Amino acid sequence: MSTIGSVLLAILILLLMITVHEFGHYLAGKALKFKINEFAIGFGPKLFKRTSKRTGEVFSVRALPLGGFCAFEGEDGDAESPDAFNNKAPWKRIIVLVAGPLMNYLLALLLIVVSLFAFGQMAYKIGAVAPPPEDGAQAGQYVEYSLKEEDVILKINGKNIYLTTDAMSALAGKRAGDIVTVTVLREGATQEAQVMLRGDCDFSSSQQTSKLWHALGVGTYGVTAGDGGEETTTYYYDLGVESVRFGFFTTLGHSFQYSWRIAGTIFKVLGELLTGHLGLNAMGGPVTTIKLTSEIASQSLQNFFEIAAYIGVNLAVFNLLPIPALDGSKVIFCLIEWIFRKPVPRKIEAIIHAVGFVAILGFAILVDILQFV
Repeated sequence: MSTIGSVLLAILILLLMITVHEFGHYLAGKALKFKINEFAIGFGPKLFKRTSKRTGEVFSVRALPLGGFCAFEGEDGDAESPDAFNNKAPWKRIIVLVAGPLMNYLLALLLIVVSLFAFGQMAYKIGAVAPPPEDGAQAGQYVEYSLKEEDVILKINGKNIYLTTDAMSALAGKRAGDIVTVTVLREGATQEAQVMLRGDCDFSSSQQTSKLWHALGVGTYGVTAGDGGEETTTYYYDLGVESVRFGFFTTLGHSFQYSWRIAGTIFKVLGELLTGHLGLNAMGGPVTTIKLTSEIASQSLQNFFEIAAYIGVNLAVFNLLPIPALDGSKVIFCLIEWIFRKPVPRKIEAIIHAVGFVAILGFAILVDILQFV
């Protein structure tokens, strides 16, 4: 029952984010007097339907809670009504298209603000420090210039640390033996610790977290498991998470900065994927997303806010990418029409979006399969 509840919680988060996205389209469409045929929560057969007598708009709840849509008149082709989607000015269509991702971002930002004020900012806490190298002239310096157990990392070289990618960015290009400044919370007080790096920080992908924590001198612990008489030990870096509270304006500023860092991470991962520094097996489709979301969201209310915000920013950024079938691609077509005063033939545009939708669906299925191969 616990597992079922966690999965339902993950589905609820995804449904909420998709509904908010479509509601953004709906609100902008209503404000700019677009004709809207239906606003639906979910896909598949209708479970509930209500038709507005004044506007004729249909509001429905459908059986499959993994999507939703806001259906505009004439969105996929030509229509006679002057209020049809494609008969409106390109700039109005762009506003409607961007409104969906914008609503996702605003909700995610609100969740981050609530989380940081209610619970504090999650920060990495050092569980153990690795012993210094036994040989070498710098062994004594590694002891002097080192983090300490229970240190909570706030900044590295003056850069706020929210995610491992922030730490990687702050240390990028540094070499073993270099000394960096790490702002930590130690025994209830903020201090600046000088840390001598124990490894090179030439990160080729955002997955190289082991290289990051080794360079900072974080200790490890082993977990031994055996089956059939054979035992193997897996080592993990001894890290935890602690919530840290700041003043009102600092917390507000960190909320915006944290949301931007999440968005930056998405672009970074996409870049690594395109350049081959990150494999497809590092990605996940709907099944993987629900699995991870259920695991994280069910741990605590703070984790629920964190993962929901992360998904919201992801949806906002991803939908604005110029990929056929996504809002970003449709914005490009509107810009072409606006600049050249002539639209791309509607049938060609519809085919491009249809092919893009199939490609996205196929990619999502593929990356999920790779998680189990």
